[in-house]
Amino acid sequence: MNPKNKLAEMPIRPLLYTMAVPLMLSLLIQSLYNIVDSIFVARLSETALTAASLVYAIQFLMIAIGVGTAVGLNALLSRKLGQKKPEEACRAATTGLFLMLGTSLVFTLVGLLFSNRIAAALTNDPELQQLCREYLSVNLVFCWGIFLQTYGQRLLQAVGDTVLSMVSLIIGAVVNIILDPIMIFGLLGCPAMGIRGAAIATVIGQLIGAAAALWFNRVKNPVIHVRLKGYRFLWQDVADIYRVGLPTIVMQAIGSVMTFAVNGILLGVSSTAVAFFGIYYKLQNFLMMPVNGLGQAAIPVVGFNYGSGQSDRVKQAWKVLLPTGVVFALCGTAVFLLFPAQLLGLFSASDEMLAFGAPALRIISVTFLFAVITILCGYFASGLGNGVVNMVGGALRQLVVLVPCLWLLIRTMGIEKAWFAFWVSEVIACAYSLWATKKELRNKGK
Repeated sequence: MNPKNKLAEMPIRPLLYTMAVPLMLSLLIQSLYNIVDSIFVARLSETALTAASLVYAIQFLMIAIGVGTAVGLNALLSRKLGQKKPEEACRAATTGLFLMLGTSLVFTLVGLLFSNRIAAALTNDPELQQLCREYLSVNLVFCWGIFLQTYGQRLLQAVGDTVLSMVSLIIGAVVNIILDPIMIFGLLGCPAMGIRGAAIATVIGQLIGAAAALWFNRVKNPVIHVRLKGYRFLWQDVADIYRVGLPTIVMQAIGSVMTFAVNGILLGVSSTAVAFFGIYYKLQNFLMMPVNGLGQAAIPVVGFNYGSGQSDRVKQAWKVLLPTGVVFALCGTAVFLLFPAQLLGLFSASDEMLAFGAPALRIISVTFLFAVITILCGYFASGLGNGVVNMVGGALRQLVVLVPCLWLLIRTMGIEKAWFAFWVSEVIACAYSLWATKKELRNKGK
């Protein structure tokens, strides 16, 4: 069965699961990639780790734009293939490549011209500025790998091949993990380059991962090819890509804005509260990895079958997606309810943090069910070509409702009760997302 028939004919449940598992593993690998990088940088000094953390805001912007563009392209390609328009899919893929290359060029120019100014805006400390500049300039100037790797992976996912997408990510991650200690500390005859070495190892891993993803597309993707001969640029393709992609870009950036805002609120309470929120956010992100993998797998499945007019398979995907997500949510809730102190203990939590952090994790864990439904509704709607549901749902649950509600509860009821703000924001976001997704299904005759 070729990839095209796989999306059209394979039963929805095994199709969704076989596509989702490699994506889940990919997200776990990406998490390991970032953790190992931080471990090695931390061995240099706490100042170096602080610099890498400060620069991450800029890196996150690159990731947001790359992933958002790729999600929009993925949704468009799946619909074109479902409509049996492979030539239009190839044209859109070529347009997507030009968009990725153009975005890479913009960030390269920013790195060449503005690295010093960005570092100065991040911190007033001269030593930190220098470290930020070293790390940032390399990541910006040689950012081509992260965009092309994301592009190549999404082309593979659009035809249902999530395994090779995962393999390309593994290749890049392994290269980075091997090169990190060699370039940072000067092993095997390589000069010790400190934090600049960490950045160089990262971009080399990204470039090799990109080369692998593009090669896999060339030899293993039988449907989608980049074709310059006879290529005709259409603004409609760009509009279709960013109709889904732009809301996703905004959604990706919301988490960074939310963290900054919540940390500012909690800093007025105590530094321990800030540290606790950082731990919670890492634990919650880890919990949501399989959910995001499931949602990303749903985009090509829904997009292809919507494009081909197979409404029954679209409905089946909806009926498989949400119950599966609910299982993940309930498992996560059970872990947080039963073992909050043990989870915090992994991060050497102080007695003060355990005193209010363990009850806080229990309070927040009740909302995981609503959060998962919101996230999966956003991915499902993106597969139908509507990225706004994902953006609005994410904004409600992470920013628009959560931040002011948290501030109000801290001011009126104290830090112990402030975490009920998550109950308010998650329920409102879930109600909106369910309503908007069902409306999208009705509007498109499904």
